[in-house]
Formats: sequence, C-alpha cells, structure tokens
Amino acid sequence: MNGIHHPFTRALYEGDGDGNILVTDGDRQGRFTADGRWLRGELRECDPQLCGWVAGPQMMNHRLADPAP
Repeated sequence: MNGIHHPFTRALYEGDGDGNILVTDGDRQGRFTADGRWLRGELRECDPQLCGWVAGPQMMNHRLADPAP
C-alpha cells in the first residue's frame, strides 16, 4: 500500500481500498474513517486532517500525464 508518515508521530497512514484509513504506529494499528472516526484496532487516536488527505481523490500531476496527440 501507498501511504504517508505523520510529520510528528511518524505513524503511517494508508488507504485500505475501502475508503478507510489504516494507521500503523510501531506495533499498534487502528482503522479509521476518512474523517478520523475510530472503527477498530488497538490504536484509537489519529490525525483526522491527515486521514482526510490520504482518503481524498488522487489527482495525476499534469507534468506526468501523456501529452495529447
């Protein structure tokens, strides 16, 4: 999975493919909604703004797109 590390806690935030966020902090994990509400797991706290950012739409960079013919 692709994800991002939180700048302060270094926890890994990853999309789970179902619109939720899997947060891994050391050996603890938790699953959260895109707005940061806890669903399950030992880890019960997250950064809701980072959850929203990770769960948001993924846009292709226009510099990496194939040029129009």
